[in-house]
Amino acid sequence: MNTVRVRFAPSPTGFLHIGGLRTALYNEFFARRHGGTFLLRIEDTDQTRYVPGAVENLLRTLEWSGIKPDEGPYLDAAGQIQERGEHGPYIQSQRLEIYRQYIAELLEKGRAYRCFCTSETLDEMRKNQEVSGRPVMYDRRCRSIKPEDAAARAAAGEKHVIRLLVPAVGHTVVEDAIRGTVSFDNSVVDDQVLIKSDGFPTYHLANVVDDHLMGITHVIRGEEWLPSTPKHVLLYQAFGWIVPVFAHVPLLLNPDRSKLSKRQGDVAVEDYRNKGYLPQAIINFVALLGWNPSGTQEIYAKQELCDKFELGKINKGGAVFNKEKLDWLNREYIKQMSEEDLLAAVLPYYVAAGYAAEALTSGVLSQVFRRAVALERSRVAVLSELVAGTEYLFQSSLVYDKAILPWKKSTAAVAVERLRGIIDLLENIPETSFDDAKAIEQEVIRFIADRGWTNAETLWPMRVALTARAASPSPFEVAWALGKKLTLERLNSALNALK
Repeated sequence: MNTVRVRFAPSPTGFLHIGGLRTALYNEFFARRHGGTFLLRIEDTDQTRYVPGAVENLLRTLEWSGIKPDEGPYLDAAGQIQERGEHGPYIQSQRLEIYRQYIAELLEKGRAYRCFCTSETLDEMRKNQEVSGRPVMYDRRCRSIKPEDAAARAAAGEKHVIRLLVPAVGHTVVEDAIRGTVSFDNSVVDDQVLIKSDGFPTYHLANVVDDHLMGITHVIRGEEWLPSTPKHVLLYQAFGWIVPVFAHVPLLLNPDRSKLSKRQGDVAVEDYRNKGYLPQAIINFVALLGWNPSGTQEIYAKQELCDKFELGKINKGGAVFNKEKLDWLNREYIKQMSEEDLLAAVLPYYVAAGYAAEALTSGVLSQVFRRAVALERSRVAVLSELVAGTEYLFQSSLVYDKAILPWKKSTAAVAVERLRGIIDLLENIPETSFDDAKAIEQEVIRFIADRGWTNAETLWPMRVALTARAASPSPFEVAWALGKKLTLERLNSALNALK
């Protein structure tokens, strides 16, 4: 199968949907598994839905995800759209003359016809069909117009579209690599519009023409396109072209098994990126939505997924988007990151929250930054949570609630005594003891035992003094993150608040 050629062909109508990312992945996996070629094509023939900047965003998202098409558009170092490959242009709005040539061929063969029905006529037709319970589709009335008369009306400037002439009888069969044989009754297959009144092709014509000219051997796409596939098969047959292998991937579903939509949560890859999900976790998670090469393994390197990918093992039923599973995977990948990689990945979130990058990477807060991230990395699901989970470490001064500084079964006087004792202890231990939270813990616990104090009455006010929070990591971990100077400053501030 060294001649495999597949494509991902999104429309630039907004941010890349998580389901679109899965489709791109499956195409890339299949190409890599079989030593083939994976190309990207932009299908922008519906200009009414075009969103400025969507192509650039798509290319950046694919790059962030680690998806690298062999052919098609890409962004150069200056952020400009360029193309690689010998089958371009790879943006459909730049291929209009090509589609005009092929629609002329269909008209000549009698496999397409001009339709002059107005929007009002079509609306009335749909209403009548709905009332009578008939399938809502074009009633083919313009098929009776003689081709030479239709050509004359078009030449005279009469507004029209061009439709596919679907056989009125028989069946069109689709062989699907995931779903098997699917048969469609031609009587309920619509005479699809191929060229709109503005002269632009619809998805159906442009898609088939480009897949043929670009040598696509396997069409891997979402199952929402399955009802349109008989029209595409008929187009291949009309042109006398080889029909590619189709594989329609099941939908992604909400937990209630409705179609995944933004009404119930995030659906764009950009949303997950902004929250701090790692590309490795997103790829691992999305790849296994409806497919798993082993059934038991949860974490895969991308190359493993490529090596094991098989279209026939994709489930036919929809896959539920389990956010808890995604969070778990992201935690695992965060834990696996090197310290330097994690610091680089999380820095933009701190900068967005108002922290100066220079201060965090080379200034007085650089040690606090490194230790804060190390302290919280095992507790967060996404990178953005690191900022909220550590912000108390960067505050120049804390506001204390006097009511929570003493242990719940103790008094303010006892808390004052304990804080004074801890301050005296920490002032006299070497700076190097603050390089290890365990070393701080040993010193403090030994001191408490020597004094005959209880841990609760001593460690509670110490922890609240360092964080101004009722819930936080242990006081030893916080003291380690802050360092000796800041630790003593906060203990003294809390002590003054209690006086």
